[in-house]
Amino acid sequence: MTELWAATQAWFQQHFLQILIGAAAGTVIVLILLAARGLGARLCKRDQRVTSWATIFGRAIDRTGTIFMIVVAAKLVDGYAQPPEMVEQTINFIFIIVSVIQVAIWAREIILGFVEHRTAAGEHDALGSALNIIRVLVSVALFIIAAIVILDNLGVNVTGLVAGLGIGGIAIGLAAQGIFADLFAALSILFDRPFRRGDSIGYDQTAATVETIGLKSTRLRSATGELRVISNKNLLDKEIRNNTRLSHRRGKFALSVAYQLDPAKAAALPQLLKDVVEKEGHHFVRAGFVNFGTNALTFEVEFDVENRDFEAFYKGRHAIGIAILKRLEEEAIALAAPDGRAITPIAGAGEDTPPPAAPPRT
Repeated sequence: MTELWAATQAWFQQHFLQILIGAAAGTVIVLILLAARGLGARLCKRDQRVTSWATIFGRAIDRTGTIFMIVVAAKLVDGYAQPPEMVEQTINFIFIIVSVIQVAIWAREIILGFVEHRTAAGEHDALGSALNIIRVLVSVALFIIAAIVILDNLGVNVTGLVAGLGIGGIAIGLAAQGIFADLFAALSILFDRPFRRGDSIGYDQTAATVETIGLKSTRLRSATGELRVISNKNLLDKEIRNNTRLSHRRGKFALSVAYQLDPAKAAALPQLLKDVVEKEGHHFVRAGFVNFGTNALTFEVEFDVENRDFEAFYKGRHAIGIAILKRLEEEAIALAAPDGRAITPIAGAGEDTPPPAAPPRT
C-alpha cells in the first residue's frame, strides 16, 4: 500500500498537466453518461406499463450506476495520463468488478422488461406470483454468473465451483420438477397468451371463466358458480377453446319435416331458410336436405351471429328459430313428430295429419 501511494505521488508530480486534461476528459464522459441516464429515466416515465422496447432499454439505462460511470471514465483516460503500473492495475481491477456487475444489472432489467412487455395489459397482476419468482430466479442466476466471471478474470480457478453449481442445480431440479413444470407452464401462458384473466374458455367437458392465473394453478369459475382449480401444466396439456376471442358464433337448426312435403316446397326450403336468417340480420352459411330419416325428412340450416358475446348469440338464435316457425306456418310446411305424424303449424289446425301408409310389399 505504501508503494502504491509513493508511486501515485510521483505520478502526480511528473504528469500533472496530463492528469488535469484526463480529469477534464473524464468529467465530460461522466456528464455524457449522466445525460444518457436521464434520457432513460424520461423514457420510463412516459410508459409505466413497459409496452415498448424503447421503455425496456430506457429502464436498463436508468439503472446505470454513478460509480460505473466514474470507473469507465477513468479507464478511458488512464492511457493518456500515463499512470504507474500499480495504479493502472488497480483501475483495471475495479473496472472488471464494476463492469461485470453493471452488465448483470442491465441484463436483468432487459430480461424482466421483455417478460413484462410480453405480458398483456392487466395480466401482470394475474401472474404476479410467477413474475416475482421470475425476478428472483433471473437475479440469482445473473449475479452467480457475474461472480464466476469476476473470479475467473481475477485468476481464480472456478472449474470446481461451476461443477458444484451444476450438480446442485440438477438435484434441485429433480426434487422440484413438479413445481418447475407448473412454473414453466405459467411462463407459457405469459408468453403464448392462449387465454387471459376474464376470458371464457372450455376444455374437455368444462366451460368456465378465468379468474386467476397463479404460479402453480389456474382458477376458473364455471357457469354454475363452481370454483375449479387445475394445475397450469395439466391445463396446457388439453385442447383449450377460447370463446372470448371468437370473431363470431355459429348456430345450427335441424328440421324434421314430414314425408308429405311437396317436392317443390322441399326444393325451395333452403332459400326460405336463407331469407329468414338474413331478414333477422345474421350471416347465412348453408341450408339443405341432409337425410331420409326413419320418420321424417331432415333439413339443416347453419348461420353465424357476428358477435362473440354468448348472450347476443343466444338471443339471435332464438329470434331465428321463432322466425322459421312463422315462415313454416305461412308456407304450410308440416314438421314431423318422433312417431312420424305430421305436425301442421297452421293456425286453427284441428288435428295432426297421420303418417303416410307404408307402401305394399311386392
